[in-house]
Amino acid sequence: RSLSKNSKKMMKSKKSIPTPIRILGVDPGYGRIGIAIIEDNNRNLRLIHSECFETDAKTPHPERLSSIEERIDEIINKFKPDEMATETLLWSKNVKTAIKVSEARGVILAAAAKKGVKIFEFNPNSIKLAVTGYGKSDKKQVINMVGKLLKINRKIKYDDEYDAIAIAITGAVSRKIST
Repeated sequence: RSLSKNSKKMMKSKKSIPTPIRILGVDPGYGRIGIAIIEDNNRNLRLIHSECFETDAKTPHPERLSSIEERIDEIINKFKPDEMATETLLWSKNVKTAIKVSEARGVILAAAAKKGVKIFEFNPNSIKLAVTGYGKSDKKQVINMVGKLLKINRKIKYDDEYDAIAIAITGAVSRKIST
């Protein structure tokens, strides 16, 4: 059966509704990794999932890195993010810790790249600027704004989780600026 001329005109004139984009925000770490999934439907942001993944300090280094990779892989498989936003590293006074965090960050980047997830990296000041409007905001200001920007239905125990949500928000904000 063919469509009438009016039906064809109406179909052409309707603007397509943009498909929501899922963004995986990751606050890279070695002992604790903040993970968040938000959905950006061009009008508002919605928190889909967040957690603080912890590795056991008694576990050997290679196994800790492997568990980080496995958790990121599980998150990607379950939530199917289109993009990943993560934080660049700041230089640490503790070189041993900085190296371990760098290795964990490499595992996180590789896990996302392996799954074909687009990766975007932001420095801490850019994240603060995107979330609070001020690039030198303190942790409390970021946490406060995250709570205002997204509905969070439970108590969050660790800052790493808030950081991951803030990083995902930054990914969404940067998409709006660049499009």
